[in-house]
Amino acid sequence: MTDINLIDAFERIPVKIFDEARSGSAFAAAEIAKLIREKQDKGENVVLGLATGSTPKSLYAELVKLHREEGLSFRNVITFNLDEYYPIERDAWQSYNSFMHRLLFHHVDIDPVNIHIPDGTLPKEDIKKHCVAYEKKIEEAGGIDLQVLGIGNNGHIGFNEPGSSLFSRTRLINLENSTRLANAYEFANISEVPRLALTMGISTIMKARRIILMAWGPSKAGVVQKSVEGPVTETVPASLLQQHHDCTFIIDEVAASELTRFKSPWLTGEIDWTSKMIKKAVVNMALKLKKPILSLTNNDYNEYGLGDLIVEEGDAYEINLQVFYMLRDSITGWPAGKPDAHLPTHPERSEPYPKKVIIFSPHPDDDIISMGGTFQRLHDQGHDVHVAYQTSGNIAVTDEFVTRFLDFAVGFEAIAGINNNKSASILHDVRHFIHNKKSNQIDTDQIRAIKGLIRRCEAKATCRSVGISEGNVHFQNLPFYETGTIEKNPMGEEDVRLTMELLREIEPQQIFCAGDLADPHGTHKVCLDVVFESLKRIKKEGDDWVKGCWLWLYKGAWQEWNIDEIEMAVPMSPDQVARKRYGIFIHQSQKDMVPFQGSDSREFWQRAEERNAATANLYAQLGLTHYAAMEAFVRWHY
Repeated sequence: MTDINLIDAFERIPVKIFDEARSGSAFAAAEIAKLIREKQDKGENVVLGLATGSTPKSLYAELVKLHREEGLSFRNVITFNLDEYYPIERDAWQSYNSFMHRLLFHHVDIDPVNIHIPDGTLPKEDIKKHCVAYEKKIEEAGGIDLQVLGIGNNGHIGFNEPGSSLFSRTRLINLENSTRLANAYEFANISEVPRLALTMGISTIMKARRIILMAWGPSKAGVVQKSVEGPVTETVPASLLQQHHDCTFIIDEVAASELTRFKSPWLTGEIDWTSKMIKKAVVNMALKLKKPILSLTNNDYNEYGLGDLIVEEGDAYEINLQVFYMLRDSITGWPAGKPDAHLPTHPERSEPYPKKVIIFSPHPDDDIISMGGTFQRLHDQGHDVHVAYQTSGNIAVTDEFVTRFLDFAVGFEAIAGINNNKSASILHDVRHFIHNKKSNQIDTDQIRAIKGLIRRCEAKATCRSVGISEGNVHFQNLPFYETGTIEKNPMGEEDVRLTMELLREIEPQQIFCAGDLADPHGTHKVCLDVVFESLKRIKKEGDDWVKGCWLWLYKGAWQEWNIDEIEMAVPMSPDQVARKRYGIFIHQSQKDMVPFQGSDSREFWQRAEERNAATANLYAQLGLTHYAAMEAFVRWHY
């Protein structure tokens, strides 16, 4: 008799999990390539349904790679796109027509007559006729062989919002505000995001012979779980895919984190009860039962499905103490270690003291937003603190702020009696460009330089407020970022070289990096990959100092670590929270309405304070000391 593997027993749709989006996309691309070649061998066309948005970008990059390096031809491929904003011009940067040509069609040998994308330029009275014709074209092509999907945070597929009927067909639909907010990263502000969109219906999608749905990142974890393990309901449109005969979810490990096999693996069969797994199980149980950890009983363990843990580890009280001590020992007011103290369970080493510390900040404000209290403590406790601003952050400065900044510069020169015709000329040129700027137009080099200068000045002022000397402030301006558009280049050799040079110059004993992969623009991910790759090469090349360097990851403006993951929690008093807030306020160009701020309409200081307060409240709920706020970190072993 063979053992039955129940690890995916709660999942009603097949799920393939990959370590990152790149490998998941490579798998999906290989499946599409296999289908294209099979059809080519038979002399047949293949009909693909294609998605847009941030999710399939890496898929299209892989398909282009297969075309260039392995000769994958698209001559027999017919495509139908899922959706398009309405109204929108075809060549607008944010249009899905522009997206598809920019990322895929311009780079492969597909016949333009085989490309079909809903038309967002038609008069409204012609839309119904256009939608009927779109459905007819799909039928005439023989139906969709393989449909690629992403998934919205509210469960939408295509632009089929919650409540869309299983029998819905291609149509014009009103977009929920949450969807518009999620897509706001593509536009200067939320008001520019169209309120309507054309989309294939759920019935249209379900007719595809095969469906692949892809999801990457922590923001998709909750809705993936609902879609795969929850009931079939039109309130979560992706859950309707449970009724499809050949649908597969392709997701990364972070997007899979809410699935039962990861969230509560003890419910899917026998597991290895490591200290990390015990902490996860007990913390989650305590939070669900709304009990302090030391109040949990044997009965609680049994009812929560943790009876096996009681059998293996003994009485609930002993397990409770073990987890309580792990949480208690993660709390420290000495983020770089307490000098002259032997504390074996402390998150950081006491020696050496003081330490050389470098904080990598993807944008010129992530340092103060994400770890402003810790930043201040590191300096106040006598460490040699450096800050490396990895990108210019110029794209996040509004055009209005540029003209305000230049108005001040010209006005200051007038007050000082300086007759600088060049400044006035620059102001004139900038105003003229901004006044005539089109929605998809890239800033001039001059304007980008001004926007970068604004952000550098704000970052310097923040460091001065903390007490960091100017010689310890480093502006890397990594090249991958400098495209002038939302789309950034992949990590390049120059990015790695610049980072390796800085690390070797400082030779830190402690590094802090942004581990927030929920950044909607992907900048944080590339910045993190650059640091990882740099340390990997330095270690391989045998630098001695790197052996004694510890790397800590903080989260950015979009989310926080799960409390069972936190390895170092730095508490803050109300006064320290206020100091952090003032530090964030120094970044005036990022206050009020920030361009491309993602799906969260709150200002960054509000996000930071609410997140830090929530972490402190969770510790208190679990029975630990109640602080005003806490900043959280996880150590990365490289």
